[in-house]
Amino acid sequence: MRADVRQVADGIHLVHGSNTNWVILTEGDEITLIDTGYLGDREQVLASLATVGGSPEAVAAVLITHAHNDHLGSAEYLRSTYGTPVYLHEAEEPHARREFLHQVTVGQVMRNSWRPGVLPWSVHALRSGGTAHVPVAAPEVFPTTGPLDLPGRPVPVHTPGHTDGHAAFHLPHAGVLISGDALASAHPTSRVKGPQLLPDMFHHQRERAVASLDVLAALDGDLLLPGHGPAHRGPVREAALQAKERAL
Repeated sequence: MRADVRQVADGIHLVHGSNTNWVILTEGDEITLIDTGYLGDREQVLASLATVGGSPEAVAAVLITHAHNDHLGSAEYLRSTYGTPVYLHEAEEPHARREFLHQVTVGQVMRNSWRPGVLPWSVHALRSGGTAHVPVAAPEVFPTTGPLDLPGRPVPVHTPGHTDGHAAFHLPHAGVLISGDALASAHPTSRVKGPQLLPDMFHHQRERAVASLDVLAALDGDLLLPGHGPAHRGPVREAALQAKERAL
């Protein structure tokens, strides 16, 4: 399966992997890669870099929204093979090291297996490395506050709830929000289309995830690039508030 690489703005590509998205920011010959899909998505990740005219060597840094397996899959590979730094929020660093794991369990999935789409999704997740051990040996905390000195100048925004250290990335100059799993537009286990929280079983602390939607609603932008689902065009504030309304 080939990754679906879509240029959504100058120097910004949204990549749809098997069930998870990642984002490529380009600036000259350098790249910022935000998230890395499942372990089983590695060939798609590498192919997507080539599609935009890049390579693993061109990746200045990997930014991780959160350390779930479907976003962390190839982070350690890029770090250990190419020396690429892997940055995330300080509260997510021990999660990436796998000092603990805040991720939906097999038991939780089985208890929700009657819900539409859960069984096909779980089979795919297992085949793609959803339960694999994919720690990052030496993750690093974002080196500064405000815009990072990386291609695209992304600004980390702490949005806890899905995990303790979940971070979205705001591109104020482009009016873009890369929301990770703090705000989705679709998911194989959800019948809802459009801005939404992921189903409850995926959140470490659902109440905090709902509260983080207010943080996103305060950001300027008109293009949402979620961790799951298609790009959503329209005011980020309205998307976040719509998801909150659906969650309450």
